[in-house]
Amino acid sequence: MKSGNYYLLSLGCSKNTVDSESVAQLLNRSGYRAVPEPGDASILIVNTCGFIGPARDESIRALRELAESKSKQQLLVAAGCLSQIWGPRLAQEVPGLDGVIGTRRWMDIVEFVDRLRGRRHTEPLYHLPEEAKVVGADDHGVLRAAVAGASAYVKIADGCRRPCAFCSIPLIKGTAVSRPPESIVAEARALARRGVSEAILIAQDLTDYGRDLGIEDGLPRLLEAMCDAAPELKWIRLMYAYPGAVSDRLIEVMATRPQVCHYLDIPLQHGHPATLRRMRRPANVDWVYRTLGKLRAAMPVIAIRTTFIVGYPGETEGEFEALLKFVEDLQFDRVGCFKYSFEPGTESARLEGHLPEEVKEERYEQLMETQQRISLARNQAQVGRTLDVLVEGHGDGLTLGRTYRDAPEIDGIVILEGAAPLGEFVPVKISGAMTYDLTGAVTIRDAAVVGVEPIG
Repeated sequence: MKSGNYYLLSLGCSKNTVDSESVAQLLNRSGYRAVPEPGDASILIVNTCGFIGPARDESIRALRELAESKSKQQLLVAAGCLSQIWGPRLAQEVPGLDGVIGTRRWMDIVEFVDRLRGRRHTEPLYHLPEEAKVVGADDHGVLRAAVAGASAYVKIADGCRRPCAFCSIPLIKGTAVSRPPESIVAEARALARRGVSEAILIAQDLTDYGRDLGIEDGLPRLLEAMCDAAPELKWIRLMYAYPGAVSDRLIEVMATRPQVCHYLDIPLQHGHPATLRRMRRPANVDWVYRTLGKLRAAMPVIAIRTTFIVGYPGETEGEFEALLKFVEDLQFDRVGCFKYSFEPGTESARLEGHLPEEVKEERYEQLMETQQRISLARNQAQVGRTLDVLVEGHGDGLTLGRTYRDAPEIDGIVILEGAAPLGEFVPVKISGAMTYDLTGAVTIRDAAVVGVEPIG
């Protein structure tokens, strides 16, 4: 067994968080011990994000701060996305960096740290294999999940084979590699035994799951297996579906399996075919109208989240107006919006017609104002409904939780007066609506059942 303390800082998205949790499991199993303060660690690890410019800047700042404050006995390791795409450049940007390990082989972290500790390091050590691997509970004893309270992000695949012109994920992660379904199902059982109630399935593209394993309609098959194996999971939530890949079989499974949340995150990126073609995204806008119609016919109360990019190179005023109409037509429950970010190495970086920042900002504000009206109306339609709420926090005499319509951190919350048990589901009658959040109360009859503290 090894000895030594490590400090691990995880930046970026939930997929990065899962990788960080897996790294921690491997280190802990090998005898290393996590500490909350960098000054108490012999090994400092930053799991970087390299997806867009602001994320890269945050990663560099974090690494530089640790490099400037570390002692001669401490080792600083850069891991994750920025490490993979920048490699040796990262050491040039961060003097004092001791090691760089890429996102495709995070599972080699123990051997990598051992090599660092066992050598006289005058130059940084690099571990950046091109081959991407995935692991699961059946081969490394590592849960590919990040647990937070009663919820857990479960990573079912890594990498992406889609050709989106604006996205650097294939450069960072490589092509799509799916985890074996039996590994994910075993993980679902293990999480349920630990008291997890919500499994949030994540990947760069959920709907591509299993294609590389030769599994047809892999996602709905996986959902059925998870539901059968772990009936204690109350919610299974789907994030990051690809346009054009939401099959009739997937819709059927979502509609007929009560554990699968009537919620789908399907990043569409734009609503005009010409813009979508420049993005190298599916440009069949009619498919979106038809598929959302199918989803809502099968699940009338489904919550649909999407994401758009405004200010993409060449986006005309007419194309942007078409996007606004698209949003008005389809009445999404949740919308995230990003101003186009220049990403070196991507196909979009070579396009003509890059727009000024003030135009991007104006379009961003206009789109979000449009969506805020829609979001408020969609929330107001919930008033009078009784919804199960997963309780996640208390403060100032209030209880905070989420419904099936809300993914953690990115969607809204429900605010209740009084207290309810953390990690439990309580039935709440919705009484008020704001742009993003709801208010409500547990009925007196239900309060006795779930142990809610009486109000007043």
